[in-house]
Amino acid sequence: MAAPVLPPFRLRFTAAATLLGMLGLAGCQTGGVRDSVPPTTGVQALKGLAQNVSVRRNALGAPLIESSNFHDALFSLGYVHASDRLEQMVAMRLLAQGRLAELAGSQALPIDRLMRAANLKQRAAQQYADASPRLKRFFEVYARGVNAYLFRYRDRLPGELASSGYRPEYWKAEDSALIFSLYAFSQSVNVHEELSALVLAQQVGSDKLAWLLPGAPDEPLADAEPKKLKGLNLARQLPGLSELAAASQQLADLGLLGSPGSANLALGPQRSRSGKSLLASDSRASWALSPVQIHTARYQVGGLSLPGLPIVLAGYNGKLAWSSSAVMADNQDLYLEQLRHAGNQVSYLADGKWLAARARNETFLVRGQRPQREVMYDTRHGTLLGDTRGASLGLALSLPQLQGERSLDALFDLTRAQNLERAFDSTREVASAALNFVFAEPEHIGWQVSGRYPNRREGQGLLPSPGWDGRYDWDGYADPMLHPYDQDPPAGWIGHANQRSLPRGYGMQLSSTWYYPERAERLGQLAGNGRHDSRSLMALQNDQVTLLAGKLKQMFNAPGMAGPLDQAIAALAPAQRDKAREALARLQAFDGRLSPTSADAALYELFLQEVTRQTFLDDLGPASSPAWRAFVGNARLSYSAQADHLLGRDDSPFWDDRSTPHKEDKPTILARSLAGAIDTGSALLGADRRAWQWGTLHQYRWPAPSYHGLGDALRRAPIATGGDFSTLAMTPYAWGNDFDTYLPASARMIVDFGQAEPLQVLTSSGQSGNPDSGHYQDALDAWFKGRFMSLPLQPQHFAKAYGNQRLTLVPGR
Repeated sequence: MAAPVLPPFRLRFTAAATLLGMLGLAGCQTGGVRDSVPPTTGVQALKGLAQNVSVRRNALGAPLIESSNFHDALFSLGYVHASDRLEQMVAMRLLAQGRLAELAGSQALPIDRLMRAANLKQRAAQQYADASPRLKRFFEVYARGVNAYLFRYRDRLPGELASSGYRPEYWKAEDSALIFSLYAFSQSVNVHEELSALVLAQQVGSDKLAWLLPGAPDEPLADAEPKKLKGLNLARQLPGLSELAAASQQLADLGLLGSPGSANLALGPQRSRSGKSLLASDSRASWALSPVQIHTARYQVGGLSLPGLPIVLAGYNGKLAWSSSAVMADNQDLYLEQLRHAGNQVSYLADGKWLAARARNETFLVRGQRPQREVMYDTRHGTLLGDTRGASLGLALSLPQLQGERSLDALFDLTRAQNLERAFDSTREVASAALNFVFAEPEHIGWQVSGRYPNRREGQGLLPSPGWDGRYDWDGYADPMLHPYDQDPPAGWIGHANQRSLPRGYGMQLSSTWYYPERAERLGQLAGNGRHDSRSLMALQNDQVTLLAGKLKQMFNAPGMAGPLDQAIAALAPAQRDKAREALARLQAFDGRLSPTSADAALYELFLQEVTRQTFLDDLGPASSPAWRAFVGNARLSYSAQADHLLGRDDSPFWDDRSTPHKEDKPTILARSLAGAIDTGSALLGADRRAWQWGTLHQYRWPAPSYHGLGDALRRAPIATGGDFSTLAMTPYAWGNDFDTYLPASARMIVDFGQAEPLQVLTSSGQSGNPDSGHYQDALDAWFKGRFMSLPLQPQHFAKAYGNQRLTLVPGR
C-alpha cells in the first residue's frame, strides 16, 4: 500500500526567513531537538528490509553500509542519505520543480519561472521512462529507504523543516531522476552568459559587444555573433530582460547555470612512484557530496554520492576508479522569437509563417498568497522565458532532446565496470550530462567526454539567435563516437580543469566558452614533472601558483608595450609616477605564488582589480548597474574580457576613458592602474607596502550568501586564504568588485593503486546537514588541514577505519 502523503506545510514566519531556513542559511538550533538525528548504535526496525543491514560510521560520520544483498543496501542508502541530508534533498527537489515560491514567497517567482521553462520535471520523467526495469527497481527501493526515514521522523524532522512547519512529500523514484536532471543542468554554462550578453548589449550596443564576449585566449573576436542583434531595440521589444537576467544571476550564484572549479587528473604507471596508476579529483558545487561506502556479497563501491541519487558519482570499486569534471559545454541556446498577441493566443514567426505557440498552464503556490496561475508558451525551439505579455520579442530556451537515452543506467554501469573498456562503453552513453570522465585501473588511464552537443547550422551560440530564421536552428547532435577521448597518452597523464579540451578546428563544437586556462596549464606542469604518489597529488590540489602572473610580465615586456608603457608612466604626475614604477618593478619580480602572507601577491591582485575598473567602469558602470553586475558575473564563469584585455586586445575601444576629453590607449590605462594599485593598497592595508598580506584582503567569508544554503550555513570568523580564480587551489573572487571568497560544498578524492587501500576522500561539508548533528560542520578543520579519510574496500580493514560500533537495521512490520 502506498505511504500516505504527509500534511502540507503550515504558513509561519516571513518568507525570507523560511527560505533561508529551508535551504540551510539560518542554521539555528531548534531547541536542542536531537531526536531528529538517528542513533549510530543499537537496532532500528524498518519496514521494507528483507534482511539485517549494518551501518558503521567513521570519525567524521561517513557510513559503511554492509548488506548481504544489493536491494537492502540501496534501501539503507536512502535511509542514510535522508538522515544526513534531508533538507538538501528537499531543497534540490523544489528547485528542480520550480517551486521555491512555496517557501520564499513571490521574490522566488522569477527563479521558479526560469526553472519551469527548463522543465526539468518533464526531462526527468523522460529519463526515468527510458531507464531499464532494473534501474527503476533500484530507484524504487532507494525511495522506500528515504520514506522510511520520513515516516519514522515525521514529527521530529531536522532543523528548519521542523521549525517552519514544512512537511515534505514522500520521496518517489522519479525524484532521484529529477535530482540527476538538476545536476546535469548545472554542468552546462551558456544560458546565463547569453542573458548577460543581452544586458551588456543594452549598455554598449552591438558594435562593441564582441569585445566583452567570453572565449579563449587564442580565439578571434566573435564579430558575427552581435550582428544577430542588429536592428533590435532590446529595451523596448524585450521588456522582461532585467528580471530574467536577475533570476539567472541568482541561479548562477547557486551554481546552477555554469559550474566551473572542478578538476580531475589521471596518472599512468610511468608517472607514478609505485609503478601503478593514480587518479585525483576536485569538485565544487552548491550542494554537498557525501562520502559513502557500500559492501554487499556481489557489489562494492566507495566514493562520493549526491544525496537523492543512489549512484556513486566519483569513486572506486576495487578494480576501477572514476571521476568527472565540467566540460563547460554549450548545449543550451536561447532563441529570439518575434511574437504576436491576440487575446490569450500567442503566435511566433518561423521562416515567414506565423505559428501558434502551444500554451501550458502552470500553477505557482506562493507562500503567504493565493495560488498564482500562469500560462507558459512553447515554441519550436522551447519554452518562452518570463512574462511575454505585450512584448514583441521573446526568448525561447532550447535544450537537447533526451528521448531514448540511458544516462541513469550508464552511470550505474560505470560503478560496476571492471576495466577501462567497460568504462568507455558506459560513459559514451551518458547523454544528459556534459562531463569530462577520467578513469584509471592499475595499469591504464582513460578520458571520455559525455553529453549531447548540437550541430548548429550557423553561429556559435554565444548570443541568442533569430528564431524566425531557420539558418540558426540545430541540425541534430554530434555523433557520440566523435566525442573526445584518450587512453594511455605518451605523456603519461590526463588532466582537466574546465579548459578548452579539444583543438581548434576539431570536428564538433563542445563550447565557445571555457574557464581560465592557467589552472589546466599548471596542472600539466605539475603532472608532467617527475613521479607522483598520493601525497604529491594532495600538494597539487593545494597549489597556489598562478601562471597568469608570468603572462602579465610577458605583456609588460612585449616589444610593442615596454616602451609605450615607460612613456605613459613618465607622463604621470611625479607622485603617481614613482608609485607606478615601484608597482611595475615588483610585479616584474613576482613569482606568481599567491600565498596569503605575500605582499607582492596583494599588489598583483590589487592591480588586476584596478585595471579592470580603469578599463571598463566608464562604459559599464556604475558598479551597482545591471551591466556591471553582468560583466563581473560572467568573469566568474569563464575566461573573461578582464583577462582578455589584460593580456592582449591592444586595439580595443574600451581602453579609451570616456570620462576624459582626450583618447587613452592601453599603456596609459596600465600606467594609471599601476599607480592606482598602490593607492588602493595603502588605503586598505597601510603605508608599509612590504607588510601587506594577500590574506588580509582575500578571506573566506561565512555564510556564503551567493549560494543560498544548498550547502551548510556555518557561522565562523573570516579566514585568510591564498590563491585566486586561476590557481589549482581555487578561491575565486568577484573580479571587478571585491576580494572576498566563499567555500562552497567541495570534495576531493584520490585513488592511489600503489597503496593497499587506494581510496581517500576529503570534503569541506560535514556528513550531516542537520544542525543538531555532531557531524554538521566537523569536516572544515580536516579540509583546511588536508586530512583525507580512507575508505577501505577490504573487510579486514573495516574495523580500523570504522570501528566496531554499528547501527543494525532489521526488517520491521
